[in-house]
Amino acid sequence: MPKKLLFVCLGNICRSPAAENVMNFLLQQRGLEGEIICDSAGTAGYHIGAPPDRRMQKAAKARGISMVGSARQLQPMDLREHDLILAMDYSNYHDILSLDPQGKYHDKVKMMCSYCRRYNVKEVPDPYYGGEEGFNYVLDLLFDACEGLLEALTK
Repeated sequence: MPKKLLFVCLGNICRSPAAENVMNFLLQQRGLEGEIICDSAGTAGYHIGAPPDRRMQKAAKARGISMVGSARQLQPMDLREHDLILAMDYSNYHDILSLDPQGKYHDKVKMMCSYCRRYNVKEVPDPYYGGEEGFNYVLDLLFDACEGLLEALTK
C-alpha cells in the first residue's frame, strides 16, 4: 500500500505544487515511484484549475524539474485519504486543522520545514509577491525538506 502525501499552501500554484513535483523528482531518481504518491492542494480557492505559477515553472525547469498539475482546493476528505499532510506555513497548518474540528486527523498534519536538515526555518515563505530569488529560495528549502521527509519515510 503506497504512502499518500499531500502538500498544502494557500493557492496551490507556487509552494505546494513545487513540493509535489520536487518530491516526485526525488522519488523518480531513487526508483521509488508508486511507493509514495504525492498530491497538492491550496487552503483557498483563488486559482482552482490553474497551472503552477510561470515563475515557479521557470525556476524548477532550471533544475530539471517539470512542474505539472492544476490547482485545487483542500477538502475535508483529504485529511482522511492522505497519510501525511504537509503545511508550508503556520497559516496553512491552522487552516488544515480547522477542517478537522474533532481532531481526528491532527497527528497527520506536519510542518514541511520540520523535515529540513540544512535550513533552520519554520515556514516555507510564499514567493508570489517577490522576485526570482524568492522562487529559488523556496526550491532550495523544498529540496532540503523533501530529502529529509523521504529519509524519514523510507527508514
